[in-house]
Amino acid sequence: MRDTVQIHVTADLPIRVRALTYANRAEIRFGKAFPVVLLVDSDAIAVLGKQLHEAETALSAATRTNHGGETPDTTD
Repeated sequence: MRDTVQIHVTADLPIRVRALTYANRAEIRFGKAFPVVLLVDSDAIAVLGKQLHEAETALSAATRTNHGGETPDTTD
């Protein structure tokens, strides 16, 4: 049994973000009818942004060098 939840985020997937100021966190909703919600503490927003930027940089580099032919790196 898997211990993770996976969602496939595409460019056309509705994503809504709102600040939950009373809880000092952000809510990121993916999808409409049955949304998946990611709650991110305010201290973790910068960390999440940095990790997403690093993944974007790695994907761009792979596309430029070999069109994605390498085995992808995993991130924690």
